[in-house]
Amino acid sequence: MSFEKEEVSHLENVEVIAAAPLAEFAHIDEKKLVRKIDMNLLPLFIVLYLLSFLDRGNIGNAKIEGLAEDLNLTGNEYNMCLMVFFLCYAAMEVPSNMILKRTPPNIYIPLTVVLFAVVMTCMGTVQNYAQLVATRALLGTFESALFPGISYILSRYYKKNELLIRQLIFFSAASMAGAFSGLLAAAISKMDGVGGYEGWRWIFILEGLVTLIAGVVAFFTFPLFPAKAKFLTPQERLFVVHRVQFSSNATGKASLDESSGEILEKAPLAEDDTNGRVHFWAVMKDWQCWCQMLSYMGILLPLYAISLFTPTIIKTLGYTSTKTQLMSVPIYIVAAICAVAQGFASDYVGLRSPFLVLNFTCMAVGYIVCLTGNPITNGKGVYAGIYIAAIGIYPAIPMSIVWNANNLSGTYKRAIGIAFQIGVANFSGAFVSNFYRTQDAPYFRFGHGLVLMFVGIGAIFTAILIFGYMYENSRKRAAIELGKYADLSDEELVKMGDKSPYFAYRL
Repeated sequence: MSFEKEEVSHLENVEVIAAAPLAEFAHIDEKKLVRKIDMNLLPLFIVLYLLSFLDRGNIGNAKIEGLAEDLNLTGNEYNMCLMVFFLCYAAMEVPSNMILKRTPPNIYIPLTVVLFAVVMTCMGTVQNYAQLVATRALLGTFESALFPGISYILSRYYKKNELLIRQLIFFSAASMAGAFSGLLAAAISKMDGVGGYEGWRWIFILEGLVTLIAGVVAFFTFPLFPAKAKFLTPQERLFVVHRVQFSSNATGKASLDESSGEILEKAPLAEDDTNGRVHFWAVMKDWQCWCQMLSYMGILLPLYAISLFTPTIIKTLGYTSTKTQLMSVPIYIVAAICAVAQGFASDYVGLRSPFLVLNFTCMAVGYIVCLTGNPITNGKGVYAGIYIAAIGIYPAIPMSIVWNANNLSGTYKRAIGIAFQIGVANFSGAFVSNFYRTQDAPYFRFGHGLVLMFVGIGAIFTAILIFGYMYENSRKRAAIELGKYADLSDEELVKMGDKSPYFAYRL
């Protein structure tokens, strides 16, 4: 069977491509193809996520430039503005990924980018607390599509052993956003008074306009799913879907060659690519999805604590606004370097969980230093604690998401599972918004202590996952040896997804 261009054209609207002999793709250079995918996906994804993370976190920079004073925010009204973003963001992530599964990504994702860019620009014109709350709510609603959506799209293009480093490179944009945020805020704040607008307003307006331009460009450059990707040839589309579909942790049953009587090698099983509500309920009933979400929450909450409150914490150490903005920059640069280095190391050894254990340890040590340090007599010690925590946080975010994706079989279940993990865990942003209260400055022990508690919760559920996966893998091996699933067809095993006895959970 040969797949010529004319013969594959009708498959462009099909997401599932049946197994084909690898010989049909022998002429395709896989390494060259992966580089081609990298060049067409990663630069755009990095830019879009950098801008989105910049837009959600720049309110922390705006605050120390006078936002709270100019809008007459009292008590914890600033914290409420942070909280409403995360409530809307978290609530919309699972529905958004379900929409994405049925909608052309080159329309849906760029549209959401344009919408939150417009909201960000409008945020620079708000005149009171109510308007600020409304724009933050809309910002959270529209931004909810980007991160889980891109994470899912990456899982459709890359095999499981290729996914982590791409997720890390993509997520490194969050670290860069933290660095750029401080630099840009320090520069833009000098525009105070231009056009009658305060400096903090220009932070929102200019960063919103840049995002708007990127969103418009994305309409013309954002990729479709692999089966329809315009930057791939028809045969390359087939091969990409084929290689991802058959990159499961599962292997098929050994079979008997009727002609020779020899036992054949196990053949790889494809993933279930069917849609349906059954996959939603499969996620809701899956113990690992809940544990992965709670583990991720123990990472994500400290991330938001760092990104939203680092400028405030550093300023209480006695630095000027400009120096505060600049001092936040190296934290994110070091974190980004550590994240990429850890990704290569994880792929080299083929493990995820040991690195997550290391990351949780760094987070715990960092927040213990912040909690026990005295910002008045030892400001440098508190600053060092933030450094240590960030080194653990930023590599852990993509590591956790990829670990979850690696252990979910079936593209639809993986889409929902990733969105569930990210979406529900993002409610932690609403929690942390109220941890760092104005009345607790400069020690912020209430905030540091609660963040440390969530780090501990995340570490506990990470340990449950590790031992749970080890137990499940052992149980599956025992079931195979007893011949419990010997009568099941390959099709039935595929429908079982990650519950198949031939699916090994990755540690």
